[in-house]
Amino acid sequence: MNTQTKTCTCKTESEHEKLERIEEVIEEYKDKEGSLIQILHMAQGIYGYLPLKVQQFIAERINKPLSEVSGVVTFYSYFSTMPKGKNTIRVCLGTACYVRGGKKIIERLKEILEVDVGATTQDGRFTLEVMRCIGACGLAPAITINDKVYKQVNPDKLRSILDQY
Repeated sequence: MNTQTKTCTCKTESEHEKLERIEEVIEEYKDKEGSLIQILHMAQGIYGYLPLKVQQFIAERINKPLSEVSGVVTFYSYFSTMPKGKNTIRVCLGTACYVRGGKKIIERLKEILEVDVGATTQDGRFTLEVMRCIGACGLAPAITINDKVYKQVNPDKLRSILDQY
């Protein structure tokens, strides 16, 4: 029997390395009209989220006021100022999903995960969010986890769905 221990050889980037990569993105896009959203998208992809220090870093380098950068970050729901969990759960609250029990699904997920909407579990496994419509009205109520759609969900199915993650 082979009892050899395997060690992860993946390299995690330091904060300095992440900021260097963000600076490269800024250099590539800073002179293009309307590039702030693109820079923010890429910065969030590199950093994982957009804390105030990253927003300040971007604002300084593109010569824009922090208020403008923060205004864009807080206006668009895609951007996050808090770290996200490994898995993002989005509960649809479009009309069909809401009418067919979307609110009950949220309440049950809050209970199971012990978090409010917009928060991440203490173990970093899940972030709970709400969406206005995922375009799956005929499958209502629906949720997504990491963009995989689960149809006709009811509160009793949630534990078995979450156990997959």
